[in-house]
Amino acid sequence: MPPQPQECRPPAGSRIAQRLAGAHFKDAWCIHTAQTGEPALAYFLAAVARTPRWIEWCMQARNRVGQLVGLKDLGTLSQIDPLRPASAYQAGDRVGVFTVVENSADEALIGDSDKHLKVVLSIHRAPVAGRPDQVAITITTVVHVNNLLGHLYMLPVAPMHRRIAPAVLAALGRAQAG
Repeated sequence: MPPQPQECRPPAGSRIAQRLAGAHFKDAWCIHTAQTGEPALAYFLAAVARTPRWIEWCMQARNRVGQLVGLKDLGTLSQIDPLRPASAYQAGDRVGVFTVVENSADEALIGDSDKHLKVVLSIHRAPVAGRPDQVAITITTVVHVNNLLGHLYMLPVAPMHRRIAPAVLAALGRAQAG
């Protein structure tokens, strides 16, 4: 059976930890997967390239409904360049629905800001103690809400996110198993 994501705490000492204070929403999911020697963002790219179809449908529905209330069309998670290496992404570049904030070997911060909220995700890579062939990949999401529209937006998004984040991360476990 492929490894499954587990809810966890944001990694100690991570750059996302500095963004937790005052967050309206935050969660973290971790999975142990094969050590590939790739930077943190590469694991995210591998996961979103295998995004389950139901998540793509959710993103398309979000975009349609969001446009009715003036939200921008984000596209879908899997809209990435499969030939672009993770190390080529720099701050300001788009990666799927997000913009790169920072990109280092052990942690990438990606996010999106609008007048109603600010979202930042961390993809963090760390060795697994006693398992040199494994890394712990943790995806932490932090949302700061700016206004009433942001609070209303998060009502359906927060519970859906708690299903989407582990489903995307589970793609790493499936890739390792098969």
